[in-house]
Amino acid sequence: MEVCRASVSEPALSVANLHKEFLLSHSGVGSLKTLALWWRPRRLEHLHVLRGMSFDVPRGQCVAIVGRNGAGKSTLLSLLARVYKPTSGEITVNGRIAPLLELGAGFHPDLTGLENILFNGMILGLNRKQALDRTAAIVEFAELKHHIDAPVRTYSSGMQARLGFSVAVHVDADILIVDEVLAVGDHAFQEKCYARIAEFRRAGGTILFVSHDMDAVRRVADRVIWIENGAVAADDGPAQVISAYEGA
Repeated sequence: MEVCRASVSEPALSVANLHKEFLLSHSGVGSLKTLALWWRPRRLEHLHVLRGMSFDVPRGQCVAIVGRNGAGKSTLLSLLARVYKPTSGEITVNGRIAPLLELGAGFHPDLTGLENILFNGMILGLNRKQALDRTAAIVEFAELKHHIDAPVRTYSSGMQARLGFSVAVHVDADILIVDEVLAVGDHAFQEKCYARIAEFRRAGGTILFVSHDMDAVRRVADRVIWIENGAVAADDGPAQVISAYEGA
């Protein structure tokens, strides 16, 4: 179950006993012989990705999620962004979320960069006038002035990431959820991203991000949650959790 409400006294995000399972279907096809038996009953497997996860994120805090591949990090962010529904447990969100989950997520490849700005801005809570009023600032920040009228399918992965990041930080979100694209582009653009994140935090914004870059985690995070096998293995300051994680 998901709850969305606004309250100054409550955490920005709250996760209580969160479980997520996926149902996988296996055909067993591995040769011409088994392919000829395609009609045979399929084997179903329950993949338990998150296992009773609970934590709160206070307003204004920047939390990094770390863990090995397959630990459940991206699934957690997708649940918080409402891409998936939990199997059980509760997610409470107090405020507007701007998710940046993967390169090009939410972009229509045949629409221009400009059209995608308007489309995504309104999906993230802006009305049409607000989206139009912020378009120039979004384009300038993303450094895509000469490409903004081209279809997004012609963009490089870095250009898509820059545009996605720029839209996300211009929609007056209370909570920024970012998966592996905290800093994109060349060094100068990365520094601009870090500066905007610092500005977002000074204004009281909350950030939850996944990263394998421990230098980025040390630079940005107030707190680190280490996920292992779908559960919280550690939840503490960056120095303590990174030391334990890297030593595991």
